[in-house]
Amino acid sequence: MAEVNYPLDAHCQAILEEYRANLPKFEKAADTFHGMLKKIFEDSGLIVASIEHRVKTEKSLAGKLELKGAKYATLADITDIVGLRVITFYSDDVDKVASAVDRLFDIDWENSVDKRKLLQVDSFGYLSLHFICRYEGFPYRFEVQMRTVLQHAWANMNHDIGYKSGVEVPREYLRNLNRLAGMLELADEQFSKIRIEITDYRRRVQALVASGNLDDVPLDADTFRQYLSIRPFDALNKRIAAVNQAEIQEVNLMNYAGIFKFMGCHTLGDINKMLKDNTEAAYSFACYQISLTDLDIISSSLAPQNICITQILRSGGGKRDLKLFFDELNGESDSNEIMADMMLEDVKDLPFMNKF
Repeated sequence: MAEVNYPLDAHCQAILEEYRANLPKFEKAADTFHGMLKKIFEDSGLIVASIEHRVKTEKSLAGKLELKGAKYATLADITDIVGLRVITFYSDDVDKVASAVDRLFDIDWENSVDKRKLLQVDSFGYLSLHFICRYEGFPYRFEVQMRTVLQHAWANMNHDIGYKSGVEVPREYLRNLNRLAGMLELADEQFSKIRIEITDYRRRVQALVASGNLDDVPLDADTFRQYLSIRPFDALNKRIAAVNQAEIQEVNLMNYAGIFKFMGCHTLGDINKMLKDNTEAAYSFACYQISLTDLDIISSSLAPQNICITQILRSGGGKRDLKLFFDELNGESDSNEIMADMMLEDVKDLPFMNKF
């Protein structure tokens, strides 16, 4: 490709020639630094929205040199030839990203900028944290920007609306843009606040579950996940498996959060009470089901399923109630009515049915 001639003096032209000579090195460095950031985030469990990297184009560099080339003694004085941007979902994750970047690279603090400390009313889209970095073996400084998804989206939209057209935007439109910026800044803060509150709630739930105070824990997806972590159905499943010396195949039991709600449970204590009240009946029912078979693998869902079935039957429920349970468990189907009939036939002579 033919080289483009730009209206540059000899000094700036020399800087541009240095850029051209080192372009492969810049592209390799950008890829390398991107990979390093991705790995450290993965290793630390930090989830970010995206990691971007780029090398400043020749045209962009030439424009910069044309405007203010005299301030740069060499190409090394230009700190954004290689640039990376990390976009986070939450504003408080920006500091976590900054800590990771600080561990990876040597930060030029004198030239780094925390634009989040700006107080202008129209500064929301520019509240990035900008680190100027060095890395051993790479002789040029480079820039890492860190901002949230909303800040990034706003900066792009505002740039497009306010500047790319080259036409001055009327003040009333700018006022509306700034009002919107305030709303987005508030949303950014609230997303982080809500996440912190949810995290605190989960920690409280975890402590309550660990302490056994299950009556104080409302039943929802998060609390049921914590409940499963103490493996409440293991003892019953192991007793059932021992009948045939069977193996237990672990399956995801999270769908039972909705099932137990369907069964009338409002707290984890309600589930625990149902488990305690029906363990022996559920075990008897399972023994009847598998004792005369050569079944050598059972699902870990067998215990909660039999707990629910025996709860229905011991509470006076019949075919209709069993069908509704199977509809909830497996989805509505005509086969659920057949299954309900079979269940009633199977349990009619079992001891626990004769007591009620």
